Amino acid sequence: MALRHFLSLLDLNSDELNALIQRAIELKAMQQRGEIYEPMKNRVLGMIFEKSSTRTRVSFEAGMAQFGGHAIFLSPRDTQLGRGEPIEDTAKVLSRMVDIIMIRTFEQEKLETFAAHSQVPVINALTDSYHPCQLLADVQAFVEHRGPIQGKTVAWIGDGNNMCHSYINAALQFDFQLRIACPEGYEPDSAIMARAGDRITLLHDAKAAAEGADLITTDVWASMGQEEEQATRERAFAAFEVDDSIMACANADAVFLHCLPAHRGEEVSASVIDGPQSIVWDQAENRLHAQKALMEFLLSPES
Repeated sequence: MALRHFLSLLDLNSDELNALIQRAIELKAMQQRGEIYEPMKNRVLGMIFEKSSTRTRVSFEAGMAQFGGHAIFLSPRDTQLGRGEPIEDTAKVLSRMVDIIMIRTFEQEKLETFAAHSQVPVINALTDSYHPCQLLADVQAFVEHRGPIQGKTVAWIGDGNNMCHSYINAALQFDFQLRIACPEGYEPDSAIMARAGDRITLLHDAKAAAEGADLITTDVWASMGQEEEQATRERAFAAFEVDDSIMACANADAVFLHCLPAHRGEEVSASVIDGPQSIVWDQAENRLHAQKALMEFLLSPES
């Protein structure tokens, strides 16, 4: 089979991504029925973490266990990567010992270098540029609650960060309209926006972005590595908290998503994230099911 990686949503075509969402929904139903399904007996997932995690580690590790396989957790303290071994060397060695690898790191270039020297599929479990696995979970949650996302309007309110970049790619791949509302100076990467063309609209007004939206989503104002900017960002983003007044601008049946962890009283009010329009907890659970579908796809003989 041809070697496939998942470094961004652009690595799969629209049909493959939509099939992946449907498969994730099937796997979720199977799990809830208590069905034993172990297609990865004797398969091993290598998990490289240079950034801390709750949902990513637990979802990948639990998913591999449910599939009958095994996962190995590797941090910089546990590997020679932490002592300066070239990424190329680690990729060549590790990919001869495991069947699939996920990496949660900083630079997208580091991930791409690793994948270029790997003999097995590599999954982006978060970089500073993209978080594509989270988008699979997000789209799955929307589909479960509201049906196809194609043709819908999504409002991203907050920082033009890696999650925003992945929503831009998702607008292109899943065929929805994306409105991005962020303070001036915190816009997403212009090259990533250009690729999406007329699928996206950039605004600096949160309520304008939310007007008539089917889905509103946000993220923390200061991502990992930006903690020293917290006070500055709190001032810049003060008008971009997703609260009841923002949600009131959206369609009556709009849903709210947040990739977590969330800071109530900053990027989202407690009344929204804990309110009736929030499907955040289904979204979080879906990391497990969407990533199981992804690993199954990448390791299937037909992929």
